[in-house]
Amino acid sequence: MKNFNSSALHSHSQSTNHIRERNSRKYSLLSVLPLRFSLRGYGVCMATLFLFCFGSLFYQLNGGPPKILLDIRQYLGGSTYLDDHGQPAPRVLPFPSQVIYNRVGKCGSRTVVILLRLLAEKHQFNLVSSDIHNKTRLTKHEQVDLMKNISSIPQPFLYTRHVHFLNFTRFKIEQPVYINIIRDPINRFLSNYFFRRFGDWRGEQNHLIRTPGMKDDERYLDINVCILENYPECSNPRVFYIIPYFCGQHPQCREPGVWALERAKQNVLENYLLVGILEELEDVLLLLERLLPHYFTGVLNIYKSPDYRKMGNMTGTVRKQTPTLEALQVLYHRMRYEYEFYNFVRDQFHLTKKKIGLKSVSKPPAYSNDFLRQLALRTPEPLDEDEELETDLEDANSWLVHP
Repeated sequence: MKNFNSSALHSHSQSTNHIRERNSRKYSLLSVLPLRFSLRGYGVCMATLFLFCFGSLFYQLNGGPPKILLDIRQYLGGSTYLDDHGQPAPRVLPFPSQVIYNRVGKCGSRTVVILLRLLAEKHQFNLVSSDIHNKTRLTKHEQVDLMKNISSIPQPFLYTRHVHFLNFTRFKIEQPVYINIIRDPINRFLSNYFFRRFGDWRGEQNHLIRTPGMKDDERYLDINVCILENYPECSNPRVFYIIPYFCGQHPQCREPGVWALERAKQNVLENYLLVGILEELEDVLLLLERLLPHYFTGVLNIYKSPDYRKMGNMTGTVRKQTPTLEALQVLYHRMRYEYEFYNFVRDQFHLTKKKIGLKSVSKPPAYSNDFLRQLALRTPEPLDEDEELETDLEDANSWLVHP
């Protein structure tokens, strides 16, 4: 009995010692765990510091922060860094915010400019209409200066001027969207010929102010004589007028020929959102309203309003004459490149109308000698610049009598 109790006590002592040893191991493991967590946090801190130093070095070597940081700052909004180091990148608008209307003389530009002034006030875009009318060809230096000035206009803007096409991308400047309007080449020529000599009903003496150096022999020169006897005003390169507005500033753009014609066509396809024709001005305005709603929404309602229509009665070229069929045929032959371009633009315009789903009656083309019969030059014309005038829209093709 005594031996049994001693054995039991010994067994109990061993069991107690085993439990203590096991508990001490548990506590020693738990004491190591915080140390392991501390090492991991230390590693994270060192890695963060390394990345920060590397980013700082990258920033200094490249003269600025990485683009991703700027993108993040722009996404998050205003930043004191941007306040200290310059303005943020221009806000990207969800529509064409840079538009140029390099208006062609005698093609309804005065009508459109007046509409634009009303629309700019209504839709709050910046309209800049140049007062320079007689300088369409620019030197390289003048081109760069003008393009920089245009690009500096607060967006959205619409800039308009009588100037031949400017290639912004050639000088690594962002290319704006172009729009324009042309008209039948002979109608444009006739409007210019008589307006320069005799003015309009707004003031019959205005032509004396615009052309003070014109002698009476030139002022009262019969248009048939001018055409048939090949006077400079009625022959090339003076009658090669519309194509250079779309060809550009290259000297060869002013030489009547295939090169200028094809380059003008290419620019129309690549750089112009729309080139309309004056004979279908209401459709032009409707398409502009569809393609550039932030600029032209409501333009057709303004154009058809009685108050606006009254302004169209202020003009009308005086002392007009009707060229003979022979003179018209000679003039048409001299303008064959102009007519090829006009017909190309007309076809593109009708194609755009079809794509948009605009259903309207298109007037017959003005390209065949069979149509050269008589000119009806009696109706008032749309408003135009002092240097411009055009016949009324409904009669823009009235000199063509169809069989």
